[in-house]
Amino acid sequence: MSSNNPNETQLVHTRADLEAARAGRIGDVAVVMTMGALHEGHLALVRAARRAAKTVIVTVFVNPLQFGPNEDFVRYPRTLEQDLKLCEQAEVDLVFAPSVEEVYPGGEPLVRITPGPMGEVLEGAHRPGHFSGMLTVVNKLLNLTQPDYAFFGEKDAQQLALVRRMALDLNLPVEIRGVPTVREPDGLALSSRNRFLSPEARVSALSLSRALFAGTRESAPAAIRAAARAVLDQAAHAEPPIELDYLALVDPADFAEVGDDHRGAAVLALAATVGTTRLIDNLPLETTASRTDVVDPAVVELKIGE
Repeated sequence: MSSNNPNETQLVHTRADLEAARAGRIGDVAVVMTMGALHEGHLALVRAARRAAKTVIVTVFVNPLQFGPNEDFVRYPRTLEQDLKLCEQAEVDLVFAPSVEEVYPGGEPLVRITPGPMGEVLEGAHRPGHFSGMLTVVNKLLNLTQPDYAFFGEKDAQQLALVRRMALDLNLPVEIRGVPTVREPDGLALSSRNRFLSPEARVSALSLSRALFAGTRESAPAAIRAAARAVLDQAAHAEPPIELDYLALVDPADFAEVGDDHRGAAVLALAATVGTTRLIDNLPLETTASRTDVVDPAVVELKIGE
């Protein structure tokens, strides 16, 4: 779908073609990094990028480094043709969809980004090597696309925090911006993995967001955890059941578990397997002496990312 018309989305597969496609463009550049299988959550990132920059680049690359040996790399959906149509509708300028060989020309990289202690908890503990693979490819794609801004979803809160810290610690010349989670009207966070849910599993999966919003009705850390866990304990008896990996209330600065005396910003995060599909979700909140004011998605359709 490569085109010489600057108003059409250009598809490029190589670093050389990416550089050629960028040549002559003026103004700020924003990048949205994806693994494809685009949905409304990705498009919210694209819209935010479109508002911020003259040129918008979307990368589509299923990164093998961030999948563990028992994870879904092989079955991860590859829908490039449909992704391109969505990018055209969203007025994306360039889609960079490289091969594994293009991104890792020397084979599996011997030098990688290490996430440090912040990447060893929660997702890092349950998916060893995941964040190293994620940060390595993000660093490479930032080098290749050379953006002024990079947009990431707040649904992957630990990922966003690590990317921000990498940009700070390595003095990367890019501004990392987060975009709020996009949800279905019933509260389910949008994810490319949702397509793997059976109708029954999707009903069970609603307990994840319900648990988070139950937690936000409390103000003290202990009460927040207890309210969320009560919902998840009940969901453990659903069909199919929710198999919880973790529920944590963490400091957004370093993703360390907060104490019962914590007051201020926090993230209530969880991960669970529903049927055969592993899902993550989170909500940012403030632990204060008063009730946390958060809208329940079960009764109000969220319009996030507008």
